[in-house]
Parts: sequence; C-alpha cells; structure tokens
Amino acid sequence: MNELKKQLTNLKLSGMVKTLESRNKQALDKKMSYIEFLSLLLEDEFLNRQNNSFKKRFYKSKLNISKTIETYDFTFQPELDKRLLMELASCRFIQEKKNIIFMGNPGVGKTHLANAIALEALKQGYKVLMTHSSDLVEKLFSSKGDGSYFTTLKTFLDVDLLVIDELGFKKIAEKSIDEFFEVIRKRYEFGSIIITTNRNFEEWGNVFGDAVLASAIIDRIIHHSHVIRITGNSYRIKNINSPE
Repeated sequence: MNELKKQLTNLKLSGMVKTLESRNKQALDKKMSYIEFLSLLLEDEFLNRQNNSFKKRFYKSKLNISKTIETYDFTFQPELDKRLLMELASCRFIQEKKNIIFMGNPGVGKTHLANAIALEALKQGYKVLMTHSSDLVEKLFSSKGDGSYFTTLKTFLDVDLLVIDELGFKKIAEKSIDEFFEVIRKRYEFGSIIITTNRNFEEWGNVFGDAVLASAIIDRIIHHSHVIRITGNSYRIKNINSPE
C-alpha cells in the first residue's frame, strides 16, 4: 500500500492518495470490480483537484465568502427582480461577455450582490478578481513607476470576471483616468465586468473629470450589459429598528 501511495504521489494524484485506504476497504467489503474501484478513485481525484482549484482562485479573487446569494435578504429590497438576479447568478453573462452594473445609494446591497454573483462564477470554474475602483487605478498608476505596469494590467485583464466596486465613491484622479479607460477598453467584448456605483451615468463626467472620456467608458460598459438600479433603503441598517 505504501509503495502504491508513493507512485500515486509521484504522479501528482494526491486525491487518490488521500482516499486509497478507505476506498480499498470499501471495495473489499462490497466486493467491487476493479473498474468500480478505479472509478471511485478517479472521482476522488477529480473532486480533490476541483476543490484545490477553487481554493486557489478564491484566494486570488479577494471575494468575501459570507456574501452569497443565499445570505442576501431579497425581502428588504422587494423591487429587485429576483428571477433576473438568479439568472445572472447562473453566470451565462460571462459566456456572452456581458457586463452588470449595480446602481444605487450607499448601503442598498450592491457590493453584496456583486460579490455573490462572483462567488457563483468561482464555483463554475471561472477566474475572478474583485477590487475597489480606487485600488485599481492606484495600482496601475504606481506600477508605471517601478516598471511593472504591463504585469499589473495583465492581472485585471486575464480574469474571466472583473468586479470593480464603489465606482464614484471618490473622484478618479486625473493622472489615473487613462489607466481606468485602458482596462475598460481592453476588456470590451473580451471579458465581463461587474461595476457597483452610487452615481447615475449623468454624473460620471464629474467622477472622471472628463465628460468625453466618461462617455467613451459608459458606451463600452453598457453596450452589452444589465443595468440594475436599487432604490430601496440602506441594507446595512435594516435591523436597527427591528424588535429584539
């Protein structure tokens, strides 16, 4: 058994190594055929690799594991189209290279929903990255100084789904506008984006300080997108007046 484990380890079949002894006992007890025994081991290996892949992609994604579709309280935002959101959670929009824009006042649950859909994408094997809009532009601008710009840009381009949180929370610095536009331009019709924002499109000119550039960004983002406006009360304070 130990020799077999060594051989499996050398072949990088760690999933099989973990369950070899228990599966062998199961096979003997139930008088399984060699094919049935091998099928069980292969299934264990597949599940182990799938789990390891999820862990690696989750670590890189910067997502919050607790903000899921199941933990979002749709009863607090009854105007939301739950059927549409569940359809978006199927992640077909990623295959179609479409975008999602969650628009509404602070606290209405935009980030939670964006995070929840991104988690569903991770479960389906997609590469995901979530970043605050200020962090995105700051990292890109700073990378120009140390020569790592193209490597940094690549991190925002090589994922299947990029989530840009809180666009409009702060004005984009003039020095960084071009970097933000470059991400949007290069992902246009090649990779999906989810954006959360507390600003209407009419206000994006002020966010970017350039109405022409803002128009170019909006045009590319909304060309293939689902725009979801949330007009309810703050999701964060929903329990303040609730009875004990």
